[in-house]
Amino acid sequence: MSTNQKRPVEVVVISDLHLGTYGSRAEQLLDYLRSIKPKTLILNGDIIDIWRFSKSFWRQSHMEVIKEFINFMLNGTQVHYLIGNHDEHLRRLPEINLSNFHLANKLVLELDNNEKAWVFHGDVFDVTMKHAKWIAKLGAVGYDALIVLNCMVNYVCEKMGWGRMSFSKRIKNSVKKAVQYVNDFEQVAADLAIDKKYDYFVCGHIHQPNIKKISNSKGSVMYLNSGDWIENLTALEYQEGAWKLFYYDEWQKTEASKPAGASKQKAEPVAEMAFSVI
Repeated sequence: MSTNQKRPVEVVVISDLHLGTYGSRAEQLLDYLRSIKPKTLILNGDIIDIWRFSKSFWRQSHMEVIKEFINFMLNGTQVHYLIGNHDEHLRRLPEINLSNFHLANKLVLELDNNEKAWVFHGDVFDVTMKHAKWIAKLGAVGYDALIVLNCMVNYVCEKMGWGRMSFSKRIKNSVKKAVQYVNDFEQVAADLAIDKKYDYFVCGHIHQPNIKKISNSKGSVMYLNSGDWIENLTALEYQEGAWKLFYYDEWQKTEASKPAGASKQKAEPVAEMAFSVI
């Protein structure tokens, strides 16, 4: 695929790939990466899952994802790797700024109209990460088991033509404490972003893609979450002053409905919500 066939995007944010684990959807991520030409690519944490890394789950597609990141850098894309909790061992390293590659904990991104986006993984606002990391790691093991079960069920569902389902999303949306956890996470991060007078704050961590406005008595800020590549298969894209959520599954449906021979790279991503800053 030639570079000029790819869809240009000013900024792309992806997070929570969890490469090296059973649940990582590297093949689908490769489809997406090979369809875009970003000026800036932000890898917003939990890219390689050091907590739960297994050599047996490091398939060829996982290595191909890393190669795509390298190809982006070689072709002029600025790649920012922001560290998350599942790759927290990288925090032992100093910040790195080497040509087109940057390693850090957070990033302030300059956007159109002198607006600023504060970008970080988000685990710093997670109470379990700060005070009971063992609970978070135990929860990760349970999440892995749920994903394995979900994959088996989805295999049967797809064979029967019923479509995919997500157990963890249903649990998160139905359990009151899980919903409150997400709301608390978003509000705490928003309050700090408002204090720092940022226009946007961009994170991942909770596997809940979203774009929404959050307010308090001091002001408001746009909250953006890039989701994950375990269940939601989502990314954030910034182009011509607007943020959009890209959904892989919706994009694939759009591609499948095109006439035979139509170019996939000309498709625009399906966005759940866009907020124009022009």
